[in-house]
Amino acid sequence: MHSLPAGAAPGLSSTPAPDRPSDLNNTAAVVEAAKAGALQHLETLVAAGTVQEPEALDFLRRFDLHYPALIDLVRRTYGSDGHVASVMVDLGAALARSWGERSADLRALDRRRSDAPDWFLARDQLGGVCYVDRWAGNLAGLRERIPYLEELGLTYLHLMPAFAVPEGNNDGGYAVSSYRHVDPRVGTMEELAELSRDLRERGISLVVDFVLNHTANDHEWAKAARAGDPTFQNYYWIYPDRQMPDAFERTTREIFPDDHPGSFTPVAPGDPRWVWTTFHDFQWDLNWTNPEVLAAMAGEMLFLANQGAEVLRFDAVAFLWKELGTSCESLPQAHWIVQMLNRVCRIAAPATIFKSEAIVHPDEVVQYIHPDECQISYNPLQMALTWEALATRKGVLLNDAIAERHGLPPGTAWVNYVRSHDDIGWTFSDEDAARRGIDGYHHRRFLNDFYTGRFPDSFADGVAFQYNPKTGDARVCGTTASLAGTTTDHPSDGVDRVLLAHGIAMSTGGLPLLYLGDELAQTNDPDWHLDPANGNDSRWAHRPYFPETGYAQRTDSTTVPGRVFQGLKHLLTVREQVTEFDGADLIGFDPRNEHLVGYQRPGLDPEGWPSVVLCLANVDDHPHRVEALTLSGFEREAVSLLDDKILDLAQGVDLPSHSMVWLRVYTR
Repeated sequence: MHSLPAGAAPGLSSTPAPDRPSDLNNTAAVVEAAKAGALQHLETLVAAGTVQEPEALDFLRRFDLHYPALIDLVRRTYGSDGHVASVMVDLGAALARSWGERSADLRALDRRRSDAPDWFLARDQLGGVCYVDRWAGNLAGLRERIPYLEELGLTYLHLMPAFAVPEGNNDGGYAVSSYRHVDPRVGTMEELAELSRDLRERGISLVVDFVLNHTANDHEWAKAARAGDPTFQNYYWIYPDRQMPDAFERTTREIFPDDHPGSFTPVAPGDPRWVWTTFHDFQWDLNWTNPEVLAAMAGEMLFLANQGAEVLRFDAVAFLWKELGTSCESLPQAHWIVQMLNRVCRIAAPATIFKSEAIVHPDEVVQYIHPDECQISYNPLQMALTWEALATRKGVLLNDAIAERHGLPPGTAWVNYVRSHDDIGWTFSDEDAARRGIDGYHHRRFLNDFYTGRFPDSFADGVAFQYNPKTGDARVCGTTASLAGTTTDHPSDGVDRVLLAHGIAMSTGGLPLLYLGDELAQTNDPDWHLDPANGNDSRWAHRPYFPETGYAQRTDSTTVPGRVFQGLKHLLTVREQVTEFDGADLIGFDPRNEHLVGYQRPGLDPEGWPSVVLCLANVDDHPHRVEALTLSGFEREAVSLLDDKILDLAQGVDLPSHSMVWLRVYTR
């Protein structure tokens, strides 16, 4: 190994390389062998002046802290044989190389985020999500719209997958042909890195997807596997005939039955081999039981972090591990894989955090959220039940979920959203529904009918997605404005529902997320089905192009876009001033009225006194009130934060239809 210049810190001085361990049974030996490879590269970086010695020593401290835990996780997941040991020794040098490629400003961000690891819990955080091509044309156009993002108050921008993808249907970008190349129709990877720097300078964190369950079938790995390369065949689940696919499919479920039945498709027309494709036939599932896949995907992940991605959205994380005789969803090894990737980032890109996307049973969703796993996570239950409450005009299930299923480990947070790029699935627990006398199956059928306009009392203009005739299951698509009734009901009621739904997402604790266009009351694209590349995927109905008319009307409060934009801006301005909204602490509150939703956000008022913000929402089409007796645990005087009025709680609190109040109160 190269020696450091005279005077080098002792922690970086060269030592003879240890022998490569033959297995993983001795954690210390594997760590030292991996560290030797990392140290050799660090010495080169310091000698070249690429990094400073204190930075290199910080890397080594992180390595010493996290690599032993990484080895223990690898041993638990993959066993201890020599091949696994070799992969893990080589990974040590790879982490040092990747860290050395981080720009100086990203390494500075690493240090800042180490001092404030829960930055995403601040009350001024606001997320936005968009498709680059649909919202701005390309990356250059998006850079030109940064002033609008600042006007809106965004601090977190999630770009839907802009990677290279196959021609035609590519599942909205989630069939990735290369993690290292941007779709040339929107720009280049260099432009993405430049955009991330521009955003970072304005306090906006870049978020990108890391599609880790599968690649596109034209990824270079998949091409090699199709050609018979044994190394890359082991990167995927490929079988010579139907024997094993049939065995697996006895216990797995169909995700996209319109695309293909079961979980497997032929490798190619006329090819006798079958490959695992959980989602679409052009998305080949990676074989995470192969430790080489772990190392390869760790490299792709760190590459994206080095382009400036501060948050990586882990797509379809529940499906990573496959095991015969199981559902192949949310198995323990899926969690261990995420924990391994977490340790990798803590060493080589510590500013980068993970967001989980696990649209599974509520008890499973929460299992992915931990400082050692995914620090933030979508909150699909609250999203689905917000729409459920607006449809039923009752807040019972939403109240239960907020009171009982909102808590998370310290240092983590929900990403609360009203809708996303994806369909809406009714992810509430059948057990939770049954406790309230609700049959889950029939209630989901009602919600699907309601939000696709097939129910007589519906205000919604949604579109059905992936109806499965075997099970009767389906999901719903639509923009917030279309689902809330701005075009099918009285516009005022539709606007109020839009603001109410977002008000709940903004006040329950965590990071609120807007699908860009919703703040301008954008409605469904009526021509979504005319594009053959959409593959008859009705989710494109709620992925319309930038709403130029709505944007022009955003300051005109006589228009629907203006009312929504100004209403959201008011909610955000007040939210940023409410000190109790820092963090994620939440306590349920029973408003003693089935049409109302209630919860408490305890904290400190602006003067530092213990206080509570009581949030109340009326999801009904008629006014309701919270009686004085229900509020008797608080002091009489309350401040209504959204309209800056003083209320006497001894008189009760009246809520008009589709309205919300945030009350600063003090307990007796």
